[in-house]
Amino acid sequence: MTDLVIIGGGPAGMSAAVAAYEQGIRDVLILERDAALGGILQQCIHNGFGLHKFGEELTGPEYAWKYEQLVNKYDIPVKLNTMVLDITEDKIITATNAVDGIFQIQAKAIILAMGCRERAKGALNIAGTRPAGIYSAGTAQKLVNIEGYMPGRNVVILGSGDIGLIMARRMTLEGAKVHAVCELMPYSGGLARNIEQCLNDFDIPLKLSHTVIEIHGKDRLEGVSIAQVDEHRKPIMSTSEYIPCDTLLLSVGLIPENELSKSANIELSPITGGAIVDQDRQTSADGIFACGNVLHVHDLVDFVSEEAEIAGKCAAEYIYGKRSDSVAVNIKPDEKIRYTVPQKVTAKKDITVYFRASDVFRNVKIKVKNGDHILFSKKKQKIAPGEMESIRLKADVFDGADEIILEMELL
Repeated sequence: MTDLVIIGGGPAGMSAAVAAYEQGIRDVLILERDAALGGILQQCIHNGFGLHKFGEELTGPEYAWKYEQLVNKYDIPVKLNTMVLDITEDKIITATNAVDGIFQIQAKAIILAMGCRERAKGALNIAGTRPAGIYSAGTAQKLVNIEGYMPGRNVVILGSGDIGLIMARRMTLEGAKVHAVCELMPYSGGLARNIEQCLNDFDIPLKLSHTVIEIHGKDRLEGVSIAQVDEHRKPIMSTSEYIPCDTLLLSVGLIPENELSKSANIELSPITGGAIVDQDRQTSADGIFACGNVLHVHDLVDFVSEEAEIAGKCAAEYIYGKRSDSVAVNIKPDEKIRYTVPQKVTAKKDITVYFRASDVFRNVKIKVKNGDHILFSKKKQKIAPGEMESIRLKADVFDGADEIILEMELL
């Protein structure tokens, strides 16, 4: 029997382990399938991490190292190169590695911190052949930053997620020519600072409402055809343009890695792809918590750490038997808001609600309502899907409520 098992040794897993340890839980185990801790941060050698959490600008490996030092300081055991095969609702974990073979662990509590994976070309239904030279942006990032290989010299990027924007800059710095970043939506999916620093500073064109309609080349990619799309996101064939290139990078979304969650019959959100959780980040399975990108995709690793600390502290309370459900309130977003995390509240306490807009809106008022009664409101000049928003709610807003509505009013 192990008190707390954390699946995933990236920034979320390490932050949760440290938070639980600092709450007094000493029997903590981290299971990580890679050869080192740090998760995706190992290949994110650009700066911009840690501004919120540490008040300084760090690279990805530097940010990970800060938490790895705490894991080492607290002597929290870690099993690297360990693949978790299955978890059950009664918190039995089946895993395997080269040293222990296949083994099982009975845990009092589990924190899911498996991160997310990239959406691949197969999900896009792009016409054309299947030549070499098509990579997800994260794969290209690993090839360049860790393996030291250049995927190609003439690049088109489909999708304007943060990894795609960062790789546009990275490929340019390594001597490649990035011809265009094409985005299906009429707005970018990345942070405003990345558009400015990665595209505008390097004169890389961002083509909004454009997509790749055909791939050309037999053995190696020779070029792509792009076209503008209409309001229904259907290509306007008369706008078709051919761009010769040897590399196509895909930055078309991230999917929370929830295969293990499904094996434990955890209820998943159709919007985020992650678990439906309460304010403590507890899932529908008793004693199983989720945090980081396996729960919903974050823009900044600083927010991943904040959320993981909530999961770590609340998992410790669960192990100590201090956790009690005192209310049952659902948080319902209106049509201008894609989702909220948490989706429900089960304990009367101050909480932070994270949410994402469904489109770009200017001059809005964000309101929290119980029926017709406004509990909270604040104004924002601009809100965009590429940047996660948050509001802080006091415990008393849940008094007598069974549902509160988060809505956005255009001013």
